[in-house]
Amino acid sequence: MTDDPIDAALTLHRGGRSGALATVVRTWGSAPRPVGSMMAVTGQGDMVGSVSGGCVEGAVVAEAAALAEGGGTHRTLTYGVADADAFAVGLACGGTIEILLQAVDDDLAGVLDQVQAARGQRRFVAMATDLGTGAAALADADAAPDDGTFVATFPPPLRLAVVGGVHIAQALVPMARLAGYAVSVLDPRTAFASPARFPDTDLIHDWPDEAMAAFAPDARSAIVTLTHDPKLDDPALAAALPTQAFYVGALGSTRTHAKRVERLRALGVGADAIARLDAPVGLDIGAKTPAEIAVATLAAMTRALRMPR
Repeated sequence: MTDDPIDAALTLHRGGRSGALATVVRTWGSAPRPVGSMMAVTGQGDMVGSVSGGCVEGAVVAEAAALAEGGGTHRTLTYGVADADAFAVGLACGGTIEILLQAVDDDLAGVLDQVQAARGQRRFVAMATDLGTGAAALADADAAPDDGTFVATFPPPLRLAVVGGVHIAQALVPMARLAGYAVSVLDPRTAFASPARFPDTDLIHDWPDEAMAAFAPDARSAIVTLTHDPKLDDPALAAALPTQAFYVGALGSTRTHAKRVERLRALGVGADAIARLDAPVGLDIGAKTPAEIAVATLAAMTRALRMPR
């Protein structure tokens, strides 16, 4: 099982195991999870993802089991805080959510396969589901929903390129992965960017400018340079800053950054591109340790992603 509900649903289906996919399709009031949130449920009650942050997941698992036993393809569930049982099966926050529960059969798995293939090609994709029949199909990413159709949109996965397999990177990489990023560590020094230091991580040992060109940052990409070595950080930054990457940050003090700016100018990086560089990297929370700096960096990345200026 992975931490991606769609991957988990497909893994279940390919393995011949029963399972269901739950999706938040409507919310009213204060809802703990946004529309489009998903959770895969196995026939044994295992869960991947979340539809309410813990409030109603147990009830959804029970409904998934009932769906499997009854041989149906889908059902719609509504949970709120309207009665005395709210804290047993309800939303203590006071909101109401509507959840579409779909059995992962051959038809749904076929559509989910297409969704994952498009995401693997870094293309936006959408899936339209008829709420009356439960039938799903691919749709244009800008397709408009109506009262009888729910359209789930799937942007390409988030990516993070970390330049420098240093101590801070060892803390940042697993944090970013938990936050949903596919992480690559770029460092020509194999002793730093090694499988022992970064297990199950994409390691790129080319020179940083070549590695950055191959990484090809787009609007769903973040770049963080951590080597504190101009001959490694500067080429990576010169390649990354003119791209559409939504966040570019660099480790170093204010004094170090002033010198970096002069070097980037000499490399031909424009003033507008340099101005969007977050340096010293991360939110100013007084971070001192590698783990604290990693927290500050991930927080700055999150702000840039969710609250673009």
